[in-house]
Amino acid sequence: MNGIRQGYCTVPNPYNADQVSHVSLKPQDVQAIIFWTRNPKPLIRYLPELDRMGYKYYFNYTIIGYPGSIEPKSPPIGEAVKTFQELSSLVGKDRVIWRYDPILYSNQTPIEWHIRQLSSLIKKLSPYTKRLIISIIDPYRKTKIRMGKAASEDLYIAADAFEVSAYMPLLEWIGNAAIDSGLEALSCAEEVGLERFGIKHGKCIDDELIKKIWGIAVPKRKDPAQRRHCGCVVSKDIGVNSTCLFGCRYCYANS
Repeated sequence: MNGIRQGYCTVPNPYNADQVSHVSLKPQDVQAIIFWTRNPKPLIRYLPELDRMGYKYYFNYTIIGYPGSIEPKSPPIGEAVKTFQELSSLVGKDRVIWRYDPILYSNQTPIEWHIRQLSSLIKKLSPYTKRLIISIIDPYRKTKIRMGKAASEDLYIAADAFEVSAYMPLLEWIGNAAIDSGLEALSCAEEVGLERFGIKHGKCIDDELIKKIWGIAVPKRKDPAQRRHCGCVVSKDIGVNSTCLFGCRYCYANS
């Protein structure tokens, strides 16, 4: 909000902290803001101010509810669900997108665990959103190192945790459950096609959604700075690595 009020923010290059970009946040320079979050609660009080200033925005809201051995500091799942419902009631179902990612198999979170978790969350969240985005954990170097350090008698990742083929039965279940609950299921940056399960390739920064909600025609060009299979359109990332305090074991952005 300080950046919004001063009209710009600064963003260090994640690979060279001495290289800093100044990004305009003036309303006339911002077509839309897409928030990625696990806890939007502190921002809710400022949404009326954003609205008065004319900003358009929607939320990619992650709720998984992994055990503390994997997500040690995420908001308690009951609190996260309540905040999701409150936020949706304020801004509308189109503008709060549920992310269940990354999906990770471990001794504590096998397929049965995910089915139970998703079944519960779908019941609670499907009345408050229209879209579910999923992805499979990727073998980033930081992720593998951190998960390796976490390995113990209490937690260890499955031998096939980074193989998409291992998740096919769960993905088929998710596709069917989404259809039954009226959710649009999308994948995030997955190479494999899941359309046979009713899961389409998604865009987390989605030109079609922005046009649907606000009638704004943003450039349709894929963001060349993103991964090969990412569908997001061109944007400016103003997030900063190694600033998140949640400490998720699978994180690739914190060192």
